Amino acid sequence: MLKYNCLLICLSILISCKNDEKKFLTLNQTAMQTELATFAGGCFWCTEAIYEEVKGVLKVTSGYTGGTFKNPTYTEISTGRTGHAEAIQIAFDPAVVSYKDLLYIFFLTHDPTTLNRQGADVGTQYRSAIFYHTVEQKELAETMIKRINKEKIYPKPIVTEITQASIFYVAEEYHQDYYFKDKFQPYCQVVITPKIEKFRKLFKDKLK
Repeated sequence: MLKYNCLLICLSILISCKNDEKKFLTLNQTAMQTELATFAGGCFWCTEAIYEEVKGVLKVTSGYTGGTFKNPTYTEISTGRTGHAEAIQIAFDPAVVSYKDLLYIFFLTHDPTTLNRQGADVGTQYRSAIFYHTVEQKELAETMIKRINKEKIYPKPIVTEITQASIFYVAEEYHQDYYFKDKFQPYCQVVITPKIEKFRKLFKDKLK
């Protein structure tokens, strides 16, 4: 009888542990929901380097989107004739950083008022664009543009295009993490480093 009671107790503990394990897994899966954001703000080396420092961002991938040319290469999109923009796709945890926060960082770390250019980088491949994945993302982007224009944060109106996300082609491997692999390269020092410094100053609370 004693052995039988011990067996029942052990089984009860085992079942309880299994149930707790299931609850733990469910909670973890819920907490780690990931969403996507896709932005184009000039050279993707710049935007990638900024978002890789944002708390709640899980992965940033450089690539090409917004055009009709299939499987474009860097050489092809550099002509400006494929319709694609240099863009980044961000996987993020909305429980840590909101899409609205990502938008705000986007608008304050590049010039959204210059059509088809960022500084010396000129062409449709360098246009300012938001590729939304949901209706909510579209509405948030539209609302933020209205707000920034109304508050006259920039002297000229925003020209950022808002387009539904389409096929995102991952760029060649040497473009991924470009700044952090070669930050002493002249372009990185002259163009990207100042952007990183501006971001760190404006968004201290968003840093990893």
